[in-house]
Amino acid sequence: MNQHHVNPTILPETLAQHIKSILTNPEQQQLFVTRLEKHYPRLHSLLYHLYGQQSDFIRHLETIIAATATMFAARSEDLHALDAKRERDPHWFQQERMMGAVCYVDRFVAEYEPGKALAGLYERLDYLKELGVTYLHLMPLFKSPPVNNDGGYAVSSFRDVSPDIGTMAELAELARTLREQGISLVLDFVFNHTADDHTWAKRALDAHDPEQQRYQAFYRMFPDRTLPDAYERHLRPIFPAQRPGSFTYNETLQQWVWTTFFSFQWDLNYANPDVFRAMLEEMLFLANQGVEVLRLDAVPFIWKQLGTTCENLPEAHLLIQAFNVLVRVAAPALVFKSEAIVHPRDVQSYISEQECQISYNPILMVSLWGAIATRDVRLLTHTMQKRFMLPPSAAWVNYLRSHDDIGWGFADEDAAELGINADDYRWYLNLFYTGREPRSFAAGEPFQFQVDPRSHQPDMRISGTLASLLGLEKALKDGTHTEIEHAIRRIVLVQGVIIAVGGIPLLYLGDEIGTLNDYGYKQEPAHRDDSRWLHRPRMNWQKASMRTDPSSIEGQVFHRLVQLIKLRQSLPEMANGDTSFYTTQSSSVFAFSRRQSLVCLCNFSETLQTVSPTAFVPFLADAARVQDQITGSDYDSRSITLQPYEMLWLRRL
Repeated sequence: MNQHHVNPTILPETLAQHIKSILTNPEQQQLFVTRLEKHYPRLHSLLYHLYGQQSDFIRHLETIIAATATMFAARSEDLHALDAKRERDPHWFQQERMMGAVCYVDRFVAEYEPGKALAGLYERLDYLKELGVTYLHLMPLFKSPPVNNDGGYAVSSFRDVSPDIGTMAELAELARTLREQGISLVLDFVFNHTADDHTWAKRALDAHDPEQQRYQAFYRMFPDRTLPDAYERHLRPIFPAQRPGSFTYNETLQQWVWTTFFSFQWDLNYANPDVFRAMLEEMLFLANQGVEVLRLDAVPFIWKQLGTTCENLPEAHLLIQAFNVLVRVAAPALVFKSEAIVHPRDVQSYISEQECQISYNPILMVSLWGAIATRDVRLLTHTMQKRFMLPPSAAWVNYLRSHDDIGWGFADEDAAELGINADDYRWYLNLFYTGREPRSFAAGEPFQFQVDPRSHQPDMRISGTLASLLGLEKALKDGTHTEIEHAIRRIVLVQGVIIAVGGIPLLYLGDEIGTLNDYGYKQEPAHRDDSRWLHRPRMNWQKASMRTDPSSIEGQVFHRLVQLIKLRQSLPEMANGDTSFYTTQSSSVFAFSRRQSLVCLCNFSETLQTVSPTAFVPFLADAARVQDQITGSDYDSRSITLQPYEMLWLRRL
């Protein structure tokens, strides 16, 4: 059938009949076809833009939709019910009840028999409920190579859990249990590449496999350096300190394979519609296990085009939008979270109801670390005023650290608008967070020191736990009681910002008890050359048990954070991302309001700061007094003095 003779707005009858042969339940048929007809014109348009040049485009279109119907039919009744609930409330992730947590399940459980980590997580559900968690992100847990695995981001199979952790059946049961407890399961979906021992890669390597060429087309392979050299004129190296270039020569194939990140991670060829269909099936398989959020890893890199940087290309957006449409048809309870650590303008370009409904907020993360180091919030305020706003149907996932390093990905132009030299500022932050600046309280380590090949400036990123970077480690080692208290206040302050600012707050588990750096990673051969293991310690459950002791540091940090989380979950102002940012009379006081009702004041210094909210918050202009929702204290709204590292959540009286 010639695609030019098909009406792109009406479902072809042959396709409708094919769907009926897959979905034998009349109610399922009606529901699927109703959803598909609603989205079909957009789906056809997106796929035609991507694959319309294929002579057999209609065959690919029908194959993709048939795969969607097959995965829809495999969905359980309770997940179909969740789909219906989410269709009635598509912005469920914007509620004030949302509180996120992230961990490596094996390191969080800490003590478990091999293969029993998922089972061990059940014993920690009460702890998660105590924290108010409603969104649990389990770091990569899929089967991956024993050595070259990039911390789980080299995936050998999306349908198998690592044997050290458990089984896929156990993961599905865990998802069901979490759902019953009001907790949504979040997993990573490594979007750009597979491990070089994935089934598709193995078949591409196997000269005896009759479909070897078909699977070689799942990746990008080149017989010589002609095209790789042409591409690399415009590509930036991702890990230049560890490996040059974006291509790896494979002796077995005698071809160059595109490997953007590591040589054992083969980039997928999304120009091949078979790859699109295959990855859609993997995505919907995970949705059918009860996963409610998929973090799409490395989304800027998924489309390649000669003569470009192969980052943030228009087709990358079209791909995600096409996946989004098909998920709306087969599993509308599932939402996408983008992971795009790129220029701030490009981060925002992936976020919408039609693409990724939620996204990490690296812009806020970097800006908060900068403000803490400098005791100056002007760049933080300026950046948020420019870059925090999202479409009303989308939300940020706000965080302070992750399993990864901290890099200084603010916009140079934002800094320049305030007279700040971006290169000098980045280097200052590197010195500060590795403890080499006179005013530093931080205990961090460098990650990947190098000279940027474009700017020729020294560059590195930072490793360290939240508490160690915010001064607790140093204060406990050689500080005073005041310095320990200041460190605790910093921890609570920055966590308080992400809890209050709008979107989903995300806590790296362990930070809620002030976990310090784990220098033991240097004694583990598999970890010692990667400083990121400094901030990936196993959960210390003995210290966690001290959270009920108000005299302990663990108890003080935990109690103050839980107080803020519970307060957030009780305040309707904390729903959605309606946030305004204000310039105050003090360069150390960060101020924002939620839904033109609640004002948050945050002192980013160790000295007293006085501001007048009536001067910069329009809806408080005629308010005589305000009340802090955290402590219940009243204030004269014309003059408020904040203690060192204090945060107030103010509502007019």
